[in-house]
Amino acid sequence: MTDEKNKDERRRGSMRFQDSETTTPREPTLAEKRARLKAEEENRRRAEEEEKALQEAEAKSRSRRKVLAGGGVTVGLVGLVAAWYVVAAPEDVTAVCTTADGTVVDDDYCDDDYVNSHHGYHSGGWIFLPSPGGGYQQYRYNYGGSGAVGQRVNGGTYTRPANASISTKSGTTVQRGGFGISGGGFGKGGGS
Repeated sequence: MTDEKNKDERRRGSMRFQDSETTTPREPTLAEKRARLKAEEENRRRAEEEEKALQEAEAKSRSRRKVLAGGGVTVGLVGLVAAWYVVAAPEDVTAVCTTADGTVVDDDYCDDDYVNSHHGYHSGGWIFLPSPGGGYQQYRYNYGGSGAVGQRVNGGTYTRPANASISTKSGTTVQRGGFGISGGGFGKGGGS
């Protein structure tokens, strides 16, 4: 019995070594097979989820780059349009009617309606009105100059400014400023 007892103790507490070349592996149990299949399925599912997450992150990154690039283009275009509006915004200019020698006269002498009603005409940037002593008196607008009636005009130019809102001291609009306005005739009809 002691021999048998010693044999049992050796089995319980001892370890046997197997030679891998000569030992045949045992067939896995049903539970081991199920566990292995379950682990393989779990690994495959995780790999698919990681691949899907990677593709979503890449798509999101591409989208973000497109949005940022589009935002940069938008900001650039907005800045360009804003700068264009500032540069192209019409300037307010006051026009004064003057004689050929630069003396300021009443605005009526340069008004289209007045010129037409007094049998005057326009030619080469000048307005010609018949004078009481015979012949014609010459008038033209000075843009940006100042002065009282009967005095010589101070400053300004006789060249009509482009893209400007031009009006007289009396409030008559000579030319409306803005985009697409080209120089027209004189007086109220010019570019209105």
